[in-house]
This record gives sequence, structure tokens and C-alpha cells, in this order.
Amino acid sequence: MRLITHNMLSSNIKGVTNGFPLRIQVEKVVEKEVDFNPDFLRNMFAKIEWKALTEASKTLGYADLPEETEPLMLESEEFLRKLHHALLELHLEEGALVCPETGRKFPVNKGIPNMLLHEDEV
Repeated sequence: MRLITHNMLSSNIKGVTNGFPLRIQVEKVVEKEVDFNPDFLRNMFAKIEWKALTEASKTLGYADLPEETEPLMLESEEFLRKLHHALLELHLEEGALVCPETGRKFPVNKGIPNMLLHEDEV
């Protein structure tokens, strides 16, 4: 699971009001090379919850993203390459996503998060 996916997932358990961001429990991380596309990154930037991304990337062992951002950074290829690596090349291959409110674990197997709810959670 890429961090771009993680940044858009939340816990939809009945009654949960604070289901984002999901915490990550890491068992295995892999890096997969992806073609660099600065225009895609510039367009996605506004949709990204930055604090959630920086925390998630640190959890996966990547601490090169700045804590704060500003629009001028989108003109820097160095910044865009770091963003590209964090969003698209780091993959949580095995582990879990944890609801911040309930502690419910959603397993991630072979890079695929299983966000299906139990019958009593719907």
C-alpha cells in the first residue's frame, strides 16, 4: 500500500468521529521505483494531509520530508522527488492500519489493506 492511499483512508466504524489518520504498524516495507511525474505531484499536493503523510513516512523509515510546507516548494525538484518517493515508492507490504479512536486493526497483506468492517461495526 502506497502512502498516497494511506493518506486518503479513514476508519468508517459506526460511531467513530476521529478515524483519520490511521496509525501504521509495520511488518514489511518495500520500495518500488515509479516514474517521476512532477505535474502529478503538484496537482496532488493540495489534496494531501501533510502532517499525516510526514508521520506515516517516518513510521516506514523515511524522515526526509519537511515538517512544514509552502507553495513555493512545488518549484523545487529536490522537494518534489522527496514527495514522490514518500507518496509513490514506499509500500507497506505487510502490517496493519489502526483506527486512532477504537484501536481496531485493519490488516495489510501483500500491499492490500483490508478495510472491511465486521457486522457489528456497520
